[in-house]
Amino acid sequence: MAGPKLRAAEIMQLYEQHGAALLLYARSFAADAAAGEDLVHEVFLKLLRGVTTVPDIPLAYLYRAVRNAALNALRDRRSHDAQDNEITWFQQREGKQEEELALQSALRELPEDQRATVIMRIWGGMTLEEIASATAVPLSTAASRYRYALEKLRERLKPRRRLT
Repeated sequence: MAGPKLRAAEIMQLYEQHGAALLLYARSFAADAAAGEDLVHEVFLKLLRGVTTVPDIPLAYLYRAVRNAALNALRDRRSHDAQDNEITWFQQREGKQEEELALQSALRELPEDQRATVIMRIWGGMTLEEIASATAVPLSTAASRYRYALEKLRERLKPRRRLT
């Protein structure tokens, strides 16, 4: 028995509100920016085609679906792992390339579960409860992952002080 489907207007609203953050999330897994876009579009196309029923928490579903699509794609291209270091996750902004690359590098060094939690929380605007639902873990685990990730990012990104 199929459940209710999201209307096209609701899907468009989800895309407009969360598409950019989902794209960043997808890029953290994908081979390149285009592959990240493809992953996000694939998830939204399934919603538009009515392949998926309305989830309890649509945003949590979107992150889980993008992650699953990305992991499936990664399995299909394991031999190209060396190229992953050349991927730019963030859209380039003039004068910010060095900071963006430093952040990308620091995010890449995080364990996958912590990286995903940070992206969902900061760029996706999700609550810890929504993240716990999206990743199928207890709230306390989602909160711990977020806290540990922020500690590691602060340490990795803190400015280097010169000794004079």
